[in-house]
Amino acid sequence: MGRGKIAIRRIDNSTSRQVTFSKRRNGLLKKARELSILCDAEIGVIIFSSTSRLYDYASTSMKAVIDRYNKQKEEHNELLNPAAEIKFWQREAASLKKELQFLQEYHRKLMGEELSGLTTKDLQNLESQLEMSLKGIRARKEQILTDEIKELKHKGNLIYQENLELHKKVDIIHKENAALCKKVYGVAEANIRPHPPYSLSNKYDVDIPIHLELSQPQHQNNKVAAQPINLGLQLK
Repeated sequence: MGRGKIAIRRIDNSTSRQVTFSKRRNGLLKKARELSILCDAEIGVIIFSSTSRLYDYASTSMKAVIDRYNKQKEEHNELLNPAAEIKFWQREAASLKKELQFLQEYHRKLMGEELSGLTTKDLQNLESQLEMSLKGIRARKEQILTDEIKELKHKGNLIYQENLELHKKVDIIHKENAALCKKVYGVAEANIRPHPPYSLSNKYDVDIPIHLELSQPQHQNNKVAAQPINLGLQLK
C-alpha cells in the first residue's frame, strides 16, 4: 500500500519533529548534490535547525555562491531603477559595439587587408583558419554536385523508361497496321516493310523518325494508278 499524505504543518511532538528534520534534511542535501552533478548547476544550500545548528552544502564553495547571489541581486535591483536601467543598457551597447569592431577587423584580415601589424605567428594562424574554411566550402560544393548528378541520373532513367514504353506502343501500332493491310489488300507484312524503321539503345538514342507508308496494288488496265495511302505515322 502507498504511503498516505502528510499534512504540511508543524509537528508538535519534538521527537517526531527531530526525526522528520533529519530525514528530510539528508534528502534535500542529496537532491541538491545530484542536481549539481547532473545539470552542472552551481548550488548552495544553508539550513539552520530549531536548535540553531548549521547544515550546508555548496557545489563549489559557499562564499562563491553567496557572492554570486549578492551580485545578481544588486543587478536585479538596479534594473528596477530607471536611471540604473539606462546605464545598464548603455554598457551593453558599448560592449556590443566593441565586439562588432573586433569582428569587422577580423573580417578585413580574412580578406587580406590590414595585415601590417600581424606577426609571423598571427599570419600562420590566419592562414590555417582560411585553409580550414576552404576545406569546408569545397566539401559542401562536392556534396551539392554529387546530389545534382544523382538527380540527373534518376531523371535520365525515367526518360529512358518512358522511351521504352513509347517504342512498345509504336511497335504495336506497326503490327496493327500490317495486319490491317493484310486483311484489306491481302498484302503480307513482310512485303510492306521487313523491319521496323527504328532502333532503341540504352544511350537514349530515340530521336530516329518512323515512317509507315502503304501503297495500293496497281490495276491491270491503263488507268492512272491510285495514289499511295500515307498513314503519316512519325515519331520524333
